[in-house]
This record gives sequence, structure tokens and C-alpha cells, in this order.
Amino acid sequence: MASSTANSRSSVPARAPGRGGAFLRRLLGLVLLVALVWTLWVVHEINAVADQEQAQPADAIAVFGAAEYLGHPSPVLHARLDHVVTLYKRQIAPVIVTLGGGSDKDSGNTEGAVGRDYLLANGVPFDKIIAETRSVDTEQQVNRLAEIARENHFQHIVVVSDGTHLFRIKRLCEDAGLDVYTSPRPPLGHIGSYDLFMRYMHEVLSYTSLALGLNASFLHRWLEGKAD
Repeated sequence: MASSTANSRSSVPARAPGRGGAFLRRLLGLVLLVALVWTLWVVHEINAVADQEQAQPADAIAVFGAAEYLGHPSPVLHARLDHVVTLYKRQIAPVIVTLGGGSDKDSGNTEGAVGRDYLLANGVPFDKIIAETRSVDTEQQVNRLAEIARENHFQHIVVVSDGTHLFRIKRLCEDAGLDVYTSPRPPLGHIGSYDLFMRYMHEVLSYTSLALGLNASFLHRWLEGKAD
């Protein structure tokens, strides 16, 4: 009798692995593959724009803001402004637009105003500078630049920022109807592997959120953290 019972139990087929689990694993694998391909494509596009110097005669030069400290440009902003001064002296354009507002922690200082003061100190006439001082992130800077371009009838603009930043700027400008030429600032000293990785991560996530139309304020603030 026991032998019969044992045989009947052994004849019961083993349960097949759950189909739901296999589906979820395949779905996760597909998502990871898509994310990897997307990231590689964005990095490729970032590098393609970062390696191009497109500066040529235009109606204006626009410099995108970076951090300022107590009314003085940070090293990154300093390097961008120095590049703008070089382009201006080459007579690339007769007008310079400095972009960038400030936060409550900036004691009333703004990136656009700090940029204007730096340009004045380096020989650019006051009437050749337009300081935009209300924008708080890259997207707002592009929108304000589009307004300034319409008001002043600028047809072509040279945009200056970090090389890794310019791909996103160019896409935003195209969406805003602006015809721009990208001009990356020169390298600023040695960049460690971690810092370089974080720059690319910042831009990949920022562009992804832009492509997906995400407007989560906390994500926006984190991604637009000021550079040093």
C-alpha cells in the first residue's frame, strides 16, 4: 500500500517555472538593453557636439551661466567668459548675451550680472552686453535667449558653454526656433574620471528627462545643480 502511494506521488508532474517570472525577467532585460543603447547614443551625440568648434560670424554670442561666488565668477564661468572675450575680439559677433539668474543663497547676485561685470572689466562696452538675470536652469536660459533674439532680431547666435553641455543646449535652441553655432570653452585643468562620469551622467539624465517631457521639480533642481 505504501509502495502504491509512493508511486502515485512520483507520477505527479513537477510544476513548471512560473511564466510570469520568466516574462518579467525578459521585460527587465529588454528595458536594460534599451536604456544601455539610449545612453550610448546620447553619449555619442554629446561627444559629437563637444568636439565641434562652429564659431562663425553671427548676430550675437550667448554665454550660458554657471556658479558665481559672492559676485565673482566660478572657475567654470570664468573659463566660459574668457572664451567669449576671445570670440568677441575676433569680431565673431557685435553683441554678447550673458545668461543666468540667482537663488536666495546668492545675496542678490546673478550669473548674468556677474558675467556682464566681468566682460566690462575685460574691455567689452556696456552697450554691447545684454544681461539676462531671471533664468534658473538651462531650459529657462534658452527660452529667455529666444525672447531676446526676437526682440533684437538676432538670426544667428554662437552659444558658449562646456562641451558636454552643448548637445542639450543645441537641441533646446532648435526646439525654440533658434539658429545656433556651438562653441565649447577650452578645457579647464585636469578632470578626474569620477567628475567626468558625473558630467556625462548629468547630461544623459537631463536630456532623457527632456526627451520624456518630465517636469518633476525635484528632479529638475537636482539635475540643474550649479557647476563649480
